[in-house]
Amino acid sequence: MSTQLAVAWTYSSNNNPDSFMNNARAADPAARRFLFGYSPAVAATTAVTRVAVFSPRSISSQWVRGPLWDSFWMLSALWLAPIIFWLAQGYSDPQSSPLDVFYFAVTALFWIGHRLCSTYLAYCTEAYRPLLRAQPIRFVVIPLIVTAACFAVFLPDDSALPWSREERLIALAIIDYAWVTYHFAAQHFGVLSLYRSRADRATCLQTRKLDRVFALTIGGLLVFVADLLAGAVAYQDEWIDRWPITQWIVSIQDPIRIIGTGALILMTGIMLFAEFRSRQWSLPRVLYIVGIAVMVGIALQPRSLFLFLVVWTSQHWIVATGLASRTPVREAAPKTSNPFRRALHELNIRPWAILLFLTALSILLLPLFEVEANRETGTYYGDRIFGAIATQLRTSSWVPALLALGFASGFVHYLLDRSVFRMSEPQVRVAAAGLLKRPA
Repeated sequence: MSTQLAVAWTYSSNNNPDSFMNNARAADPAARRFLFGYSPAVAATTAVTRVAVFSPRSISSQWVRGPLWDSFWMLSALWLAPIIFWLAQGYSDPQSSPLDVFYFAVTALFWIGHRLCSTYLAYCTEAYRPLLRAQPIRFVVIPLIVTAACFAVFLPDDSALPWSREERLIALAIIDYAWVTYHFAAQHFGVLSLYRSRADRATCLQTRKLDRVFALTIGGLLVFVADLLAGAVAYQDEWIDRWPITQWIVSIQDPIRIIGTGALILMTGIMLFAEFRSRQWSLPRVLYIVGIAVMVGIALQPRSLFLFLVVWTSQHWIVATGLASRTPVREAAPKTSNPFRRALHELNIRPWAILLFLTALSILLLPLFEVEANRETGTYYGDRIFGAIATQLRTSSWVPALLALGFASGFVHYLLDRSVFRMSEPQVRVAAAGLLKRPA
């Protein structure tokens, strides 16, 4: 899910010369920057003129699919949080509780599948095929360069480059940690923006800015602070712990947690107050805001980082998988007799089939990607399914290639997620019609 899921659709101007999109203010570069995204360069690539887009008046529901579907896929934080506390109850170490079995199941079903969602949408759907032709740099060239760079970093042995493989691993792991922290916060901003559009408030700049501040500060900065206090930042001892200020921060971690909790309550209160003041307030937005607050509240408590890890990652994976299953369902049939493309199309128009495909991939690829993911410490869930095969992978000569594959797939996922959900672009809104349009 990308930060560019900021405007799911805007008011159609085809028959309304006085609409916002034809207003002089909307044509101003500064207004376009606030409306369509962070980058002035991106906002300036397309003039804001009469564009055929989805009219919010055609969407009566504030939900992506419906209350039940959204409650499971989009608002999963609200049912995940009670489950993790219930499963960990009575155990001093939550990792030794039934919660570990639950997290094993969620990881096997959704982790790798979620990572491949945006790649699947970009390369395996008819809906996004026009974008591959129109924007080859973004969708093809850059992902290939990133993938090649990861393999170029890990395949040479220790003597081939000035840095050992371990040093290269640590450097990329730190980059990955920073990027994934932003990526998670960006998804929260995107979901809030999607629900804001469902409430017919896509053009509300004030709410959009408030969403962005909330997502980046609460879903990004406060999570980083919690990780720092828990010693959970990637290879923290190799960089952050060497800063003179780090020991002082750790020594006053209790006041910092109190201040962080206060900031969380304050920002959540501001978001809810602003939402309820709106004439078109959205129940799904309220529930999603509360879900973010609950998860970050768990992060700021010193009991166990594992509780937060479970709810934070599980929520992210489930949301991404759910959205991917809905996005291409309205794609047009391929104008070719190619049996492979026709078979993919038959899969793409059935959300349940996409879900089954992604979860099957997630299970099958689990031992391959765990080589990179559990590079420091952690449980290898793949061993519980594949046994000795998973263990042998971690000690084989394929380890450098598997490390490169893990990092490359993660980085490409972050890039493509931003591209396939860049709803500021008319072509992307057409491709994502299954997500934006109300089901028939």
